[in-house]
Amino acid sequence: MYTIEMAYAHMRSMEEQAHRSRVRKAAVAARHDAAGTTRRATPFRSKKR
Repeated sequence: MYTIEMAYAHMRSMEEQAHRSRVRKAAVAARHDAAGTTRRATPFRSKKR
């Protein structure tokens, strides 16, 4: 049986995951700004042909 407590716990874990994602993106952006670099146009690991 799915309870309101289980739903709340799931919602809270999703909020924490979203927060971690935002924090990580901000840290990466700050690191790029500090290094004076921009994002690559192609993926770091290019496909082997």
